[in-house]
Amino acid sequence: MFHHESRGERNFDLALIGVILASVLVVLLDSDPEVKARWHFQLYVAEWIFTLLFALEYAARMWVVREPTHYARSFLGIVDLLAILPTFLSLLFPASASLTVIRILRLLRIFRVLKLVKYSDEAGMLTHALIRSRRKILIFVLTLLTIAVIFGALMYVVEGPEHGFVSIPTGMYWAVVTMATVGYGDLSPATGPGRFLTSMLIIIGYSIIVVPTGIYSAELARTMRSRGRVQLRCPQCSLGEHDDDAWFCRKCGEALPPHD
Repeated sequence: MFHHESRGERNFDLALIGVILASVLVVLLDSDPEVKARWHFQLYVAEWIFTLLFALEYAARMWVVREPTHYARSFLGIVDLLAILPTFLSLLFPASASLTVIRILRLLRIFRVLKLVKYSDEAGMLTHALIRSRRKILIFVLTLLTIAVIFGALMYVVEGPEHGFVSIPTGMYWAVVTMATVGYGDLSPATGPGRFLTSMLIIIGYSIIVVPTGIYSAELARTMRSRGRVQLRCPQCSLGEHDDDAWFCRKCGEALPPHD
């Protein structure tokens, strides 16, 4: 149940993935009014069958694993538990039944089954670039919030409740929607000063909407450039980074110290 090398182990995981997909499909179909009106009972029974199967599988994993608490607290262990809880909770809270779609997270096991672990390096590179750019993105988000507060307050003063801006938070919602160029249309200015402020905010939104993409792209490019390099200082020009297989400095041509 925890290995993926032999044919039997791989077949078990592939069958499990098929059951997961079928159970998610049942939840999706049951959310459609027409399908639910005709097949609700059958889908309800199928959902409970899948849930009981997952519950038995979870109990079996807890039984055969050497350290049950370690498995229960792991990411996949928590996902396995969350895959069965919503159905039982639906007995008390019917609306929670739709949350069973969270079991699609169990498909993460497919990375092990199909030997796609090699892609984890690329995923790690994307995550590393995001972590390195977190401070810049945080400053960007705080700047957006500041702009939203200022323009939300201005629109509350200029337009007022008679035009739908009943509070400063409502104006902030309008400012965020306007900066994001979404344009729901539920709030719009009706006065000349309000339209002028809206035009200014739209220009600001177009000017800064690409900023987080640029920040992340720059960090990603920097991370990609640093792959395959080592921190090795040149004795001649003091350049501190070189390719891991380099014997001479890429800047001045000086011989580098021996390294692995």
